[in-house]
Amino acid sequence: MNGRNFEYYSEDPLVAGKTAAAYVRGVQANGVGTSVKHFAFNNQETNRTGNDALISTRAIREIYLKPFEITVKESDPWTIMTSYNKINGTYTSESEDLVETILRGDWGYKGVVMTDWFGGKDAGAQMHAGNDMLQPGRPSQYHQIIDDVKSGRLSMKDLDRNVRRILEYIVRTPRFNKYKYSNTPDLQAHAAVTRQSATEGMVLLENHHNALPLSGDVKTAALFGITSYDFIAGGTGSGNVNRAYTVSLLDGLKNVGIAADKDLQKVYLDYKAKCDAEKAEADKKADMLTRFLPQPLPAEILPTEAQLKAAVEANDVAIITLGRISGEFVDRTVANFNLSSEEAQLVESVSRAFKAAGKKCIVVLNIGGVIETASWKNTPDAILLAWQAGQEGGNSVADVLTGKVSPSGKLPMTWPLSYNDHASSLNFPRAENFKLDLSVFMGKEVEQGEPRDTYDYTHYREGIYVGYRWFDKEQMQVSYPFGYGLSYTTFEYGDSKVEKQGEDIVVTVEVKNTGKVEAKEVVELYVSAPSGKLDKPVKELKAYAKTSSLKPGATETVTLRFATSDVASFDEAQSAWVVDAGEYQILVGSSSDAIKARSKVNLPAARYAVRSSEL
Repeated sequence: MNGRNFEYYSEDPLVAGKTAAAYVRGVQANGVGTSVKHFAFNNQETNRTGNDALISTRAIREIYLKPFEITVKESDPWTIMTSYNKINGTYTSESEDLVETILRGDWGYKGVVMTDWFGGKDAGAQMHAGNDMLQPGRPSQYHQIIDDVKSGRLSMKDLDRNVRRILEYIVRTPRFNKYKYSNTPDLQAHAAVTRQSATEGMVLLENHHNALPLSGDVKTAALFGITSYDFIAGGTGSGNVNRAYTVSLLDGLKNVGIAADKDLQKVYLDYKAKCDAEKAEADKKADMLTRFLPQPLPAEILPTEAQLKAAVEANDVAIITLGRISGEFVDRTVANFNLSSEEAQLVESVSRAFKAAGKKCIVVLNIGGVIETASWKNTPDAILLAWQAGQEGGNSVADVLTGKVSPSGKLPMTWPLSYNDHASSLNFPRAENFKLDLSVFMGKEVEQGEPRDTYDYTHYREGIYVGYRWFDKEQMQVSYPFGYGLSYTTFEYGDSKVEKQGEDIVVTVEVKNTGKVEAKEVVELYVSAPSGKLDKPVKELKAYAKTSSLKPGATETVTLRFATSDVASFDEAQSAWVVDAGEYQILVGSSSDAIKARSKVNLPAARYAVRSSEL
């Protein structure tokens, strides 16, 4: 429900860390630095500048810091940005334990650490904690730093250390090295990259009776839903990316020879024009909230029975796009998680009308996070999760719908039957109960009354049991499991083989395309630990890989590798990562609920100490 989950990648720390590390390596390979954020525990936008995250040390290490640890160790980002919130009573930007002891001491980070804009309260404490740069910098902070040095509260040694890091950063920058910049990037090549990468991540959730891909006989489509015409390319706020254009689904289908119904076009494009005018007015008033909030599907543009009948007669297929905005400043509400009554009516009525005529109804999800699907997922013929697919989004969706590309994405989070099934639903703020107040973000103090649970402080009572770890533990049914995703073909897994190579465990498995369509498969490796001193999840993801594009009948040997230290749990009493001796089950499959091959490996006990901290 965090509005920024679209830029936080996954409920699983391995997926989040590996994705972030790859992102950083890719950017920095071009001689440009990155800023990894928000370090750390920024899991809600509601009262983000004042919320105190109350988390156990084990959950801190295993769930919330692990993605940052992977990123730092595997990609060496130039800078890291601390978050707005507190961690167990201390602002992250003022936490020496977080910045110096863990980030620099345990992980060996050498780059610059900076605050988020107006983050934290005590400039002297931030300097001492190793937060090198205060963004954007205010006169009161300058004066406080000078006063703290004069009083002896802050040492010049701390300031010299921070300044040195900033200077070391500056000499790495393209500008310092007289980079010859250009304002003529190869936009065509960049568009090809985003078109291809978007299709790689799309997830086919449902495909009843092989409704997809659409056959070559499909030449006309009835497009329903606002985001069929006003495609959401990405999230808002600082996660937003400037782009040259956005290809709508309307245009994407046109580019592959599928014409959209003209009467429906007029209804939706007229409504889009009205919404665009309202957003333009909000921009004039600098009304940040109105600008970012999604436009709901109004009852007045729902199709009448007569319009449905005409659409069925005039078109080969129906496509409904359901959209959700994601982004900075906004936590999603429970109402936003569920389909609105208008959306539910649209899915039901269009599916019914087209199925009655022997025609298909496809739903495309143009969203940045999880929504409820259990109540309606069997109503349409197929559901494609397109995410917020960038400037070429409409073309990418069309590539998958028409079978130019077989979908190969897998879910980076669990999709529950209902919102309340998540353990963290008890702890996450009901955002509709709190009015977003931007005054703190703008650096102003606001009066605070009695601290409110989930708002001024948030207890992470679920501990390490986040996402699939929770659903496995409770043996709860879900709508779609973590790691799930269908294909236009089928795959067969052979037996897995395990080998110890020094400190690494190497697992190989043969994957064969047993269907009729060329496609890729993501192979996932989970580990189930033996019983030990600490409570353990049923299983945890430890490696994953995607095959090359396999032609029908082709086989590929997939190699998956993880370190023995990766199966360690954090023992708070010892302030160490501990591996219990015993037999570890190696589970290889196509999702967390679809294990295809099993093997085992015996590991000796091991202990990896870390620097002691109060976190």
